Amino acid sequence: MKILTLETTCDETAAAVITGDFKVLASVVASQDNLHQRFHGVVPEIAARAHVERILPVIDETVKKAGITLDELDAIAVANTPGLAGSLLVGLVAAKTLCVALKLPLVAVNHLHAHIYACKLASGEDVFPCIGMIVSGGHSNLYRCNAPSDFEYLGGTIDDAAGEAFDKVASMLGLPYPGGPAVSQAAVNGDRKAYRFPRSFLNDESKLAFSFSGLKTAVRYAITGGATSEFVRPDLSEQQIADLAASFEEAVVDCLVGKALLAVRQSGLSTLCVGGGVAANRRLRERLAVETEKANISLHIAPHELCTDNAVMGAIAIERFRAGLIEDLDLDLIPGLVRQ
Repeated sequence: MKILTLETTCDETAAAVITGDFKVLASVVASQDNLHQRFHGVVPEIAARAHVERILPVIDETVKKAGITLDELDAIAVANTPGLAGSLLVGLVAAKTLCVALKLPLVAVNHLHAHIYACKLASGEDVFPCIGMIVSGGHSNLYRCNAPSDFEYLGGTIDDAAGEAFDKVASMLGLPYPGGPAVSQAAVNGDRKAYRFPRSFLNDESKLAFSFSGLKTAVRYAITGGATSEFVRPDLSEQQIADLAASFEEAVVDCLVGKALLAVRQSGLSTLCVGGGVAANRRLRERLAVETEKANISLHIAPHELCTDNAVMGAIAIERFRAGLIEDLDLDLIPGLVRQ
C-alpha cells in the first residue's frame, strides 16, 4: 500500500508518500518563513495564497522523489482540521481533486493527533495508550490517547499558545522570526532566575490548562519598566536580552512540564508523548527527560524534523484507512485552534 499525505494547515506546504509498513518514500516541505518574517507571525491571507502557488509543485516533486506514478497510489490523505481556513481549503481541494481523478479513497487527518503519532513513527513502538501533549504556535493541548483513532481532549490553553508567546516575546526583544528558535538561542547565556515571571495554573491541580497571555504582559512590563502606554523597546544589552529570554523560557517550560506530569498522574498511564514545533525547544526536552525519569514515565518526543509541520506525520492516515475510516468527497474543513 502507498498513500499520499498532504499538509497545509498553516504556513508549510507539505506532502509525503508512505507505504503500508510506514516506510517514507519521499517527503517535501515548502516553508513560508521568509514571507511572514516581517510581520513576526503568520498572515492567513499570505499563507493561503502561497499554498495555492506551491501545492501542485510540492505534490509533483514528492511523487517523483518517491519513484512512483500517481496510478500506484492507494489512497489520498489530507489534514482537514484544525488550522487556518484558507490554508486548509487548498490542501482539501487538492486531495479531493486527486481522489476524483484517480478514483481513490479519501482519508481525513487531524493535524494535532498526527503530531502525537509522530512519536510512534519515530520510536517504532506502540506508544498507545498514552498522554499526548501538543505544543506549537497555535496549540498547547493535552490528550488522553487511547489509540491512533481515539483521542480525548483533556485541556489546553485558555488564551495564547506557547509558540505564539515565543513569537511575541521574540518581537518585543528585537529577535527574528520564528521566535521559538531565536528566544531559545538567546536564552543559552541567560539567567533563568533573573526575572520571576508568572506561571499561571501551575499549582492548581484541578485544571489541566495553560495561560500565557499574562506571561507575555509580564515580559512587556519587565522590558519597559512597567510603562502601560504604547510599547517602545528601550536599548537592551545582550545580557539583558539573554536574561529576559531565559526567564521567559523557564516559565513556559515549568508550565508545560508541570501540567504534562499532572495529566499522566491523573490518567494512571505511564507514557507521555510530546509533539509540535515547540517540542523542539532544547530546554523543554531537557526538563521533560529529567522529570519523567524521576517519575518513572516513558517519554517519547518527536524528533526535530517531525516537530514542525510536515506530511510524514500524516501516516496516522494508514491506521484510519485500515480501520475503514474513509471520508465522502463532501468532507469539509474544520478551522480553529483549540478543543480539537
